[in-house]
Amino acid sequence: MILEKKVTPGERLRALKQAIDRKGYVRILEAHSGLSGIIAESARVQTGQGILEYDGLWESSLTDSATKGLPDASIVGCDSRIHTIDEILNVTSKPLIVDGDTGGEPAQFEYLVQHLERLGVSAVIIEDKVYPKRNSLDASASQDLEDPMVFAEKIKTGKEAAVTPDFMIMARLESLIAGGTVREALDRAEKYILAGADGIMIHSNKPDPGPILEFADAYQRLCQRLGRRPVLVSVPTTYNTVSDAELANRGFNIIIHANHMLRAAYKAMAEVASTILAGGSSLEANPLCATVPEVFSTVGFDRITRMDRERVETMRRVSAETNGAAARSNG
Repeated sequence: MILEKKVTPGERLRALKQAIDRKGYVRILEAHSGLSGIIAESARVQTGQGILEYDGLWESSLTDSATKGLPDASIVGCDSRIHTIDEILNVTSKPLIVDGDTGGEPAQFEYLVQHLERLGVSAVIIEDKVYPKRNSLDASASQDLEDPMVFAEKIKTGKEAAVTPDFMIMARLESLIAGGTVREALDRAEKYILAGADGIMIHSNKPDPGPILEFADAYQRLCQRLGRRPVLVSVPTTYNTVSDAELANRGFNIIIHANHMLRAAYKAMAEVASTILAGGSSLEANPLCATVPEVFSTVGFDRITRMDRERVETMRRVSAETNGAAARSNG
């Protein structure tokens, strides 16, 4: 638990916009629990250009659902999602972006916006599909799009519900997921920008980055015509042959690595489980596992034991001083 990194909800909420303004683009990593949030926030890599780290965290509907053993199909309720979000916020300090699915009914979206803003979440991204949604990475699932004008009204509702302009509401375009064209995605983007969206995310479940990059180029022209440019968001899960730097050069301001922490944990847990069964003991699994002290250190248990030792020493010192004073008084 990173208690040393104290941040107020308001400071965290504003931090995403500030980072984008300062850096041009930000790199975001998925978290689905307090522990995964700590790991994502603490990750550092030394390079020739200095130390690299993630700029913020992404709370994913897919990985939140999977962590609970459930499919990503609008099954996990809002209160359960809020509980996970609060777990992550409680032990981290970097900006958090929340996957808001479709946003639900307008009244539900109002509640979600106000709750997330109060917690200090920086942004919510909602997708223009009808409820109940099906995960976009499943090519076999039915992907029905919401009427763009209905979705635009939902964006307006969310913007009106927000207390501060620092809380960002972003629209996720599912046109390519549903088999549509870049042109259709741009038409939807225009309506959502006019409705007040603070960001546009273009999504794809194909490995070819071509349509995504084509959209990015056309998006620049669209925003020039409209006189307003909401931030552009990429989630390169399937088209990850394109680097973060390349995406930034094409105009993307937020790049989200959206499910890798959960997928990595799943693979590691499955391997450990089978290794213990095959070996008849946990000895062979040791190289696959972090040590218990490593886990203790990461979640702050060593800090608790240090505080315990300091408290005992303080009590001993106070006791010794008290006994000494009593002895002098009696003498």
